[in-house]
Amino acid sequence: MNYTGFNHQVVDAKDAVISALDHGFLYGMGLFETFRTYKGEPFLLQRHVDRMAEGCRQLGIPFEGDAVRLRDWIQQVMGKNELQDAYIRYTVTAGEDILGLPAGDYSQPNHLLYIKELPRLPDSLYREGKGLQLLNLPRNTPEGPVRLKSLHYMNNILAKRELAGYASAAYGAEGLMLTAQGMVAEGIVSNIFFITDSVLYTPDIAAGILAGITREMVLELALAAGIRIEAGMYRWEQLAEADEIFLTNSVQEIVPVTTLWRANDRQTVSGGCCGRITALLLEAYRERTGLPE
Repeated sequence: MNYTGFNHQVVDAKDAVISALDHGFLYGMGLFETFRTYKGEPFLLQRHVDRMAEGCRQLGIPFEGDAVRLRDWIQQVMGKNELQDAYIRYTVTAGEDILGLPAGDYSQPNHLLYIKELPRLPDSLYREGKGLQLLNLPRNTPEGPVRLKSLHYMNNILAKRELAGYASAAYGAEGLMLTAQGMVAEGIVSNIFFITDSVLYTPDIAAGILAGITREMVLELALAAGIRIEAGMYRWEQLAEADEIFLTNSVQEIVPVTTLWRANDRQTVSGGCCGRITALLLEAYRERTGLPE
């Protein structure tokens, strides 16, 4: 990545610099969205902007939420980096303020666009799936009423470090965190779904998970397909008995889980391949993006 977006401009990556007194750096006061483009168009951009706007409102960070302006800026940065499609991280920090904890709102946020080439994901990932490793580290509780996609990412990084110590990591497994009460929460970078007797289950937002944009879209697609949906609190044992399991995020879309790992013991899910309902939802999702099968 040679060029970065910085405060609605396109600059050399080395020139995208924020102050050491930015509260995004000092206190983690900031938010980000990750998403991707399809045929050059940012997918579900308005939803990402709306989530960013609500989070900024809660943190007292001024944010206009102009999806059209953001789209134009994204395409400028993509053009400078000579990318037809891209992985995008849009970050808004609180900006520079007093050394200490302010009670009022912020006034000069910083906006950054990190754009890079999309990761090359093999077709086999969507046929054969990946593993899901149960972690010992619990999911922390949200800092506020709901989990924001904030710059507070220590919990996720510690989870990633734990995952690296398991045999499953060598096979590209995702890590699964439970709540402190032992309920299924979410992956390190994903939301989780499972299917039992043709019913689609996913942890409720009350479990302290991120309200993922792709998660939201999958629920809409399932409803349109006539699939029964339940959101609630679930234990590992219920996950281990599922017929199908899959993960969602904005870059990888819908990824089947075909192996569950607990310590270094593994269990095959869905016969080791993508299940019927997972495949149906992936097809519906791809239709929404305009990406051919």
